[in-house]
Amino acid sequence: MKSLLLIAIGSALVNNVVLSQFLGLCPFLGVSKKVETAAGMGGAVVFVITISSFVTALIYKYILANSYLMSKGIDLTYLQTIVFILVIAALVQFVEMFLKKSMPALYQSLGVYLPLITTNCAVLGTALTNVQNDYSFIASIVNGIGISLGFLIAIVILAGIREKMEYNNIPESFKGMPITLLTAGLMAIAFFGFSGLI
Repeated sequence: MKSLLLIAIGSALVNNVVLSQFLGLCPFLGVSKKVETAAGMGGAVVFVITISSFVTALIYKYILANSYLMSKGIDLTYLQTIVFILVIAALVQFVEMFLKKSMPALYQSLGVYLPLITTNCAVLGTALTNVQNDYSFIASIVNGIGISLGFLIAIVILAGIREKMEYNNIPESFKGMPITLLTAGLMAIAFFGFSGLI
């Protein structure tokens, strides 16, 4: 239990997928203009990363790295990236259909960034990290939850700061993306302070 807690805290705060690993920057910067939209994107990413962590761990253990096939000389582990991308794409399509049907306003506000979860390197990075660290099914799910909650925390904080910055007097040369990147850099420095937790 202690190791699972360390995995969750480490992946959410210490090794934040956006602020320390720099994965998933496209939706992080593109959807963080409003807190509601950022929370919706974060929720979708939490669902996709958590489920994909579980499904890809099952596929890797029982199909790609199957001990019976390995004993016969058949090694399918080289297919992991392609298989993981297909699983992630299917899950994103499910999320997209669900949001279009049940929450059309959120679906419209997420726009093009919702299908881009398929190519969000944070999702694929989580699946590959689980395999590289040889996590069990439970550890893979906990790591996926931690990474996705870290993404959710980071994107909601950035969205809140960006909403406040709209009313501030910012120099012309810093308006738009420069001040956003500067803010993200300061957030990364702040999250670096969590490194003493583990």
